[in-house]
Amino acid sequence: TSQERKLWYCFLRDYPIKFYRQRVIGNYIVDFYCSQAKLIIEADGYFHYDEKRIYYERERKEYLENLGYKVVRFTNGKIDEDFDDVCRAIDLEVKKRI
Repeated sequence: TSQERKLWYCFLRDYPIKFYRQRVIGNYIVDFYCSQAKLIIEADGYFHYDEKRIYYERERKEYLENLGYKVVRFTNGKIDEDFDDVCRAIDLEVKKRI
């Protein structure tokens, strides 16, 4: 999505701690992944909020957290409207986990 591209090119790509895009972990593909912080960042579009998808995302999050990852989600709207806040939140989460 355009929000994923913005988050990658305007923040995560050059972040001092290495992030990766579209990584496979188990049976899931995550939007962004930082191995050093064991942190996963997800950018959620409107389709993440239908009933079936909510159940899927809950199971997915539980699986990833059982592996020791922290999953942080931002809506596409939040990325569009409060990009600086999103970047600060990610930065704080990384610093808490390393």
